[in-house]
Amino acid sequence: MANITKTKAKTATKKAASGAFAVIKTGGKQYRVSEGDSIKIEILPGEYKVGDKVDFKEVLLTDSGSETKVGTPTVSGAKVSGEIVEIGRSAKVIAARYIQKNRSGFKKNGHRQSFFKVKITTLA
Repeated sequence: MANITKTKAKTATKKAASGAFAVIKTGGKQYRVSEGDSIKIEILPGEYKVGDKVDFKEVLLTDSGSETKVGTPTVSGAKVSGEIVEIGRSAKVIAARYIQKNRSGFKKNGHRQSFFKVKITTLA
C-alpha cells in the first residue's frame, strides 16, 4: 500500500512542477488541461473534421505556476486552443431493466456516445 502512495505522490509532483494548466468547461463538464494533453469531449455543434482547430473560450481557472486566476464565472481574455485528433463513438452502454412479476418483463436499451479527442496546443 505504501508503494502506491509514493507513486501517486511522484505523479502529482511532476504535474505540479510541469507548469501551467487551465480548467475549461465544455459539454456541461469541466476538464483540467495542460499543453500537450489529450482529452475526450462531447461533440461540438457545427461541422468539424480531423485536424481542425478548436478554441475553448469558457476558461474557469488558469495557473501559470506562479500566478493563479479564478474567473467569476470565467477568466476574461483567457483562451485554450486545441486540435481535433480523432472523431469517434464510445463503447456501447447498455441499460437493462427487469420488472419482476410483470408480463412486459425485460427491457433493454443501448447507447453509443459520440466524442472528439482533442490535443491541447496552447493556453493563453
